Amino acid sequence: MRKILPIIDVLRNYDVSGLKGDAVAGVTAGVMMVPQGMAYAMIAGLPPVYGLYAAIFPQVVYAWFGTSRQLSVGPVAMDSLLVATGISALAVAGTSDYIGLAILLALMIGLLQLAMGVFRLGFLTNFLSRPVIAGFTSAAVFVIAINHLKHLTGVELISGKYLHDIVIDLMFRIDEINGWTLLIGLTGMVLIVVLKRWSPKLPTGLILVVVSAGVVYGFRLDTLGVAIVGYVPEGLPSVAIPTWDLEQVRALAPMALTLAFIGFIEAYSIGRTLQYKHKNEYEVKANKELIALGLGNMIGSLFSSFPTTGSFSRSAVNDAAGAKTTVALFFSALVVLLVLLFLTPLFYYLPSAILASIIIVSVLGLIDIEEVKTLWHTDKYDFAMLMVSFVGTIMFGIEWGILFGVLLSLVVLIYKASIPHIAELGQIEGTRFFRNIKRFDQAYDRPDVGIIRFDARLFFANVSALQETIRTILAKKPEMKLFVIDAQSISDIDSTAISALRDIHVDMQNRGITLKLTSIIGPVRDKLYRCGLADQIGLENIHESIAAAINSGQESDLPFQSNSLK
Repeated sequence: MRKILPIIDVLRNYDVSGLKGDAVAGVTAGVMMVPQGMAYAMIAGLPPVYGLYAAIFPQVVYAWFGTSRQLSVGPVAMDSLLVATGISALAVAGTSDYIGLAILLALMIGLLQLAMGVFRLGFLTNFLSRPVIAGFTSAAVFVIAINHLKHLTGVELISGKYLHDIVIDLMFRIDEINGWTLLIGLTGMVLIVVLKRWSPKLPTGLILVVVSAGVVYGFRLDTLGVAIVGYVPEGLPSVAIPTWDLEQVRALAPMALTLAFIGFIEAYSIGRTLQYKHKNEYEVKANKELIALGLGNMIGSLFSSFPTTGSFSRSAVNDAAGAKTTVALFFSALVVLLVLLFLTPLFYYLPSAILASIIIVSVLGLIDIEEVKTLWHTDKYDFAMLMVSFVGTIMFGIEWGILFGVLLSLVVLIYKASIPHIAELGQIEGTRFFRNIKRFDQAYDRPDVGIIRFDARLFFANVSALQETIRTILAKKPEMKLFVIDAQSISDIDSTAISALRDIHVDMQNRGITLKLTSIIGPVRDKLYRCGLADQIGLENIHESIAAAINSGQESDLPFQSNSLK
């Protein structure tokens, strides 16, 4: 049962002292979720109240089945945009048909994610390296922050996933900025930073929400153009299985598959980012995340929820407010539930600019500048993957940013596999140790002996690199009588590589050179025996060490002395 419900371990080891942090974080994220959910529902082409429905049930389900302790699940901006893009081609936004398709889409996404989790397809995240996740996360932070500029400035900017479109629109309409709105938003951002430094445990977001609503109401700033949340509809959704027919499922299938994968990647990326931030105190497990998100979307669809996933902004706020476990999600859901039932008047005068300031400051904390600097100095390939993912997400949207990052990861993986590290070895005089002659000046390189260590799996993609290295060494050592391949780092070998080794052996025989293999691990040795190559090379030419291979046939197995060979 513990494997199915991770919350059992959470509750079993729950520290009551962490309840305050979970409660404050949950309430803060829940307060944010009310206007966010309404806004994201409108982006998706749905009536605002559907955003509140999506803010309750999926995150309660995730709290039971999810493995990230700070991830906040619910409606998000990017997926809402994709929902609108996909369904608008099938029905008119806001109509009953449109709403039905959005709810059906959530059910289909849930079924796909659940199936992926059950069949353990979480390994697909292995194609998303940490640099890709960092680039995607950083770009999404900018996209989300820019999308909230309309709330920060009071200008009704275009909504979209392309950052440059929104920035250009703001530049052309800069004279429309509402001064009071901008003042409230900037003041909120400054206060968040200052209060957090002054007292990190202070529920800054919650304080700002309450105080700002009071200020707007007291000074009637809403009459001066300051946008407020306004009316929040009351009541709970009815329980119903989404209606569907085969044509609808067929039409929604491509969008469902796309959002199932993208939604998972979004949530997993955020979860892994927060895991790293908390120094790997816990582990975000891909397959369990798929199951948690899938069940959340499935059960949510029964309560009129549209597609949901992990939220960058609310997860950042949830973490910054002190969330320790998924218990915080119950408080978030409870806030939205209470708002729907009793508290809608309290949020009427809440200024949208304050919510924007909380979101912008929170998500900016997800950007890891130090990692970017580290990658630039240590691994240019990883830095390139980060930048491609970053630029692709900003310029073309999240789905293309992820795709570019994954494709580049695969290209780099294939490229690195095709150029394995191959070290030419020489013996440290007077010892049994053999080291890379390019790294150790004291490593003696005999003119009649060639020694290499192949540091990778030997297969079709990199066997040509082995052959080229051997040809180069043979060309520079015309006196060679013995060639040793140290196989201790070869974890596997395929049929192409076996055929190549056979050709290498035959070629060396024709040259009068003895080929020897050393330190072969069990699985590779088994394949060499089964295919007959071990017998062809000769069992007497397979040794446990390089020293044994070189000294075989001599009177002792002691290290050779270089001056006896000069």
